[in-house]
Amino acid sequence: MVVSQDGRAARKPTFHRSDSLPQAPGLAARQAAARLLAAVIDAHTPLDGLTDNEHGHPQYRALDGRDRALVRAILVTALRYRMTIAGLLSRRLEKPLPANATTLSHILHVAAAQVLFLDVPDSAAVDLAVTHAKADPRTARFSGLVNGVLRALVRAKDAELPQALATTDDAPSWFGDRLRKAYGPALAHTILAAHRIEAPVDFTVKADLALWAERLGGIVLPTGTVRVEKLPAPVIELPGFAEGAWWVQDAAAALPARLFGDIAGKRVADLCAAPGGKTAQLVLAGAKVTAVDTSKSRLTRLGQNLDRLGMSAEIVQSDLFDYSPTELFDAVLLDAPCSSTGTVRRHPDVPWTKTPADIEKLASLQRRLLEKAVTLAKPGGHIVFSNCSLDPLEGEELHRSFLAEATDVTDDPIRADEISGIGSFVTEQGTLRTTPAGFEFGEPAISGLDGFFAARFRRKP
Repeated sequence: MVVSQDGRAARKPTFHRSDSLPQAPGLAARQAAARLLAAVIDAHTPLDGLTDNEHGHPQYRALDGRDRALVRAILVTALRYRMTIAGLLSRRLEKPLPANATTLSHILHVAAAQVLFLDVPDSAAVDLAVTHAKADPRTARFSGLVNGVLRALVRAKDAELPQALATTDDAPSWFGDRLRKAYGPALAHTILAAHRIEAPVDFTVKADLALWAERLGGIVLPTGTVRVEKLPAPVIELPGFAEGAWWVQDAAAALPARLFGDIAGKRVADLCAAPGGKTAQLVLAGAKVTAVDTSKSRLTRLGQNLDRLGMSAEIVQSDLFDYSPTELFDAVLLDAPCSSTGTVRRHPDVPWTKTPADIEKLASLQRRLLEKAVTLAKPGGHIVFSNCSLDPLEGEELHRSFLAEATDVTDDPIRADEISGIGSFVTEQGTLRTTPAGFEFGEPAISGLDGFFAARFRRKP
């Protein structure tokens, strides 16, 4: 059934409760989900900040733990499948929603995410969406449309959803276009498909990989990371957390710090270090580590993480461009701030909160940070540059242009045999490139890894 915007073609509502129930159970969670979805889509606000339990959006923090979990599930799902949801909703409409009807659109997306993908009764999802629409003066007159569209979606989902998933890229057009240009249509399609799948949880362990894979219920990846498909309990309740036997770190993020080789006893700077996963790797390898970051709060978290792991490092709060150590370092790791487009599996808001202009600005910043990082290394010392972006502008193109113009560094190509399991990630140029399409183990839920780029340089004597 196609529904007109005034709702006249909709059948008589049967999922409605009463207009006198603005506080219906579950309504507050749906209202919060729509409000936060608006913040992501309309204001380009990162989802992590909105759903922070201490500093997040007030409407989110007002919910109890169970409703917060529901809101997160709705938002992640609505963002992972945004274009599929939009397409299926549009088929139920006589004409597109007005451009200024964003609140109505978010209500429909929140409900559709539940109907299509979550274990929520269809009747509850529809009923609460209608109640939500009635409770908001901006959408009250569209409550009939909400009811009709969603009821039609419920009836059609089994027949239409598989085809919609097979023919839709769930990403904004700019993002999909850049992936296809960088990786070709086939690999870009695989990457976008991986973004629909919840990422597994990876652990870097101090020692005894097999033991901790068994205790955590996971597997050991070729690169030495322990991977668990789904956690049986919150991270802080898992065996090994309290005693600091491991830390959570994606398999790709664990590679750059290992590109220095043997660094036991050497002075190593970890720049833009917080929250400290790479710092911990460097300390575990025996280095004398200085962790530098501009954020006091993030460095506090880094210090807490090191304390739990029984590790120590020199911690310096400083803008990197103002940082001037008394002694240069044997090695410098710069994991630079970036667009984070390699982490969409974990952060499906990224394509909706970033723009091509953001990528250009971040690539420019990374170039300046890399130039600064080089000055902190001793003559003959190594510099490893990395970030979690899939965009060549922040990776391959930056590497190429930097080498063409730098006068005080030489390229130090990465070899495929340096680290077990990285052969397929090493490019012809001797850089490291991972994508969510890597590490194919047959089951999507345990396959893939974050998109990362890394390159290694040596400062000239």
